[in-house]
Amino acid sequence: MATHNILGQVGEEETCRFLMRKGYTLLERNWRYGHLELDIIAECYGEIIFVEVKTRSNEQFLPALAAVDEEKLRHLRQAAAHYLHLHKLDTPIRFDIITVVGAQRPFTITHHVGGR
Repeated sequence: MATHNILGQVGEEETCRFLMRKGYTLLERNWRYGHLELDIIAECYGEIIFVEVKTRSNEQFLPALAAVDEEKLRHLRQAAAHYLHLHKLDTPIRFDIITVVGAQRPFTITHHVGGR
Protein backbone atom coordinates (compact mmCIF):
# COMPACT_ATOMS: atom_id res chain seq x y z
CA MET A 1 0.00 0.00 0.00
CA ALA A 2 1.27 3.45 -0.89
CA THR A 3 2.53 5.70 1.89
CA HIS A 4 -0.17 8.33 1.22
CA ASN A 5 -2.87 5.64 1.55
CA ILE A 6 -1.44 4.55 4.90
CA LEU A 7 -1.32 8.16 6.09
CA GLY A 8 -4.93 8.58 4.95
CA GLN A 9 -6.01 5.56 7.00
CA VAL A 10 -4.15 6.90 10.03
CA GLY A 11 -5.87 10.26 9.52
CA GLU A 12 -9.28 8.59 9.49
CA GLU A 13 -8.44 6.66 12.67
CA GLU A 14 -7.35 9.88 14.37
CA THR A 15 -10.55 11.56 13.19
CA CYS A 16 -12.71 8.76 14.61
CA ARG A 17 -11.01 9.07 17.99
CA PHE A 18 -11.38 12.86 17.84
CA LEU A 19 -15.11 12.63 17.09
CA MET A 20 -15.78 10.02 19.78
CA ARG A 21 -14.01 12.20 22.37
CA LYS A 22 -16.40 14.99 21.35
CA GLY A 23 -19.43 12.73 21.96
CA TYR A 24 -20.22 11.70 18.40
CA THR A 25 -21.53 8.19 17.69
CA LEU A 26 -19.90 6.62 14.64
CA LEU A 27 -22.41 4.97 12.32
CA GLU A 28 -20.34 4.10 9.24
CA ARG A 29 -16.83 4.31 7.88
CA ASN A 30 -15.93 4.33 4.19
CA TRP A 31 -19.56 3.87 3.17
CA ARG A 32 -19.91 3.31 -0.56
CA TYR A 33 -22.67 3.63 -3.09
CA GLY A 34 -21.36 2.85 -6.55
CA HIS A 35 -18.39 5.13 -7.16
CA LEU A 36 -19.42 7.50 -4.34
CA GLU A 37 -17.89 7.28 -0.87
CA LEU A 38 -18.48 8.89 2.50
CA ASP A 39 -15.46 8.72 4.82
CA ILE A 40 -17.35 8.84 8.11
CA ILE A 41 -21.03 9.02 8.98
CA ALA A 42 -21.72 10.00 12.57
CA GLU A 43 -24.58 11.10 14.76
CA CYS A 44 -24.61 13.78 17.44
CA TYR A 45 -27.65 15.19 19.22
CA GLY A 46 -30.06 13.73 16.66
CA GLU A 47 -28.19 15.11 13.66
CA ILE A 48 -26.50 12.96 11.01
CA ILE A 49 -23.06 14.29 10.15
CA PHE A 50 -21.30 13.32 6.93
CA VAL A 51 -17.58 13.82 7.49
CA GLU A 52 -14.98 14.19 4.76
CA VAL A 53 -11.44 13.59 6.05
CA LYS A 54 -8.41 15.11 4.34
CA THR A 55 -5.00 14.04 5.61
CA ARG A 56 -1.74 15.62 4.52
CA SER A 57 1.81 15.17 5.83
CA ASN A 58 2.20 18.95 5.46
CA GLU A 59 0.52 21.90 3.83
CA GLN A 60 3.61 23.26 2.13
CA PHE A 61 2.06 23.34 -1.33
CA LEU A 62 -1.69 23.30 -0.70
CA PRO A 63 -3.89 23.48 2.39
CA ALA A 64 -5.67 20.19 3.09
CA LEU A 65 -9.02 21.97 3.02
CA ALA A 66 -8.40 23.06 -0.58
CA ALA A 67 -8.63 19.41 -1.66
CA VAL A 68 -12.38 19.54 -1.06
CA ASP A 69 -13.49 21.29 -4.22
CA GLU A 70 -16.99 21.84 -5.65
CA GLU A 71 -16.97 18.51 -7.48
CA LYS A 72 -16.05 16.66 -4.28
CA LEU A 73 -18.83 18.49 -2.42
CA ARG A 74 -21.31 17.51 -5.14
CA HIS A 75 -20.29 13.85 -4.79
CA LEU A 76 -20.65 14.07 -1.01
CA ARG A 77 -24.16 15.48 -1.35
CA GLN A 78 -25.11 12.74 -3.83
CA ALA A 79 -23.75 9.99 -1.57
CA ALA A 80 -25.51 11.46 1.46
CA ALA A 81 -28.82 11.57 -0.42
CA HIS A 82 -28.45 7.87 -1.27
CA TYR A 83 -27.56 7.02 2.33
CA LEU A 84 -30.58 8.87 3.70
CA HIS A 85 -32.88 7.27 1.13
CA LEU A 86 -31.58 3.72 1.67
CA HIS A 87 -31.89 4.06 5.46
CA LYS A 88 -35.24 5.86 5.23
CA LEU A 89 -33.96 8.72 7.38
CA ASP A 90 -35.65 12.08 7.66
CA THR A 91 -33.43 13.84 10.14
CA PRO A 92 -31.31 16.99 10.23
CA ILE A 93 -27.97 16.58 8.47
CA ARG A 94 -24.69 18.41 8.28
CA PHE A 95 -21.53 18.14 6.21
CA ASP A 96 -18.22 18.57 8.07
CA ILE A 97 -14.65 18.51 6.84
CA ILE A 98 -11.85 17.43 9.13
CA THR A 99 -8.25 18.05 8.16
CA VAL A 100 -5.44 16.04 9.69
CA VAL A 101 -1.96 17.44 9.11
CA GLY A 102 1.36 15.88 10.07
CA ALA A 103 3.56 12.93 9.24
CA GLN A 104 3.07 11.34 12.67
CA ARG A 105 1.51 12.01 16.07
CA PRO A 106 0.73 14.52 17.34
CA PHE A 107 -1.34 15.56 14.32
CA THR A 108 -2.97 18.93 13.88
CA ILE A 109 -6.69 18.24 13.58
CA THR A 110 -9.04 20.98 12.45
CA HIS A 111 -12.80 20.45 12.48
CA HIS A 112 -14.65 22.56 9.92
CA VAL A 113 -18.24 22.28 11.14
CA GLY A 114 -20.72 22.71 8.31
CA GLY A 115 -17.99 22.54 5.65
CA ARG A 116 -15.64 25.41 5.09
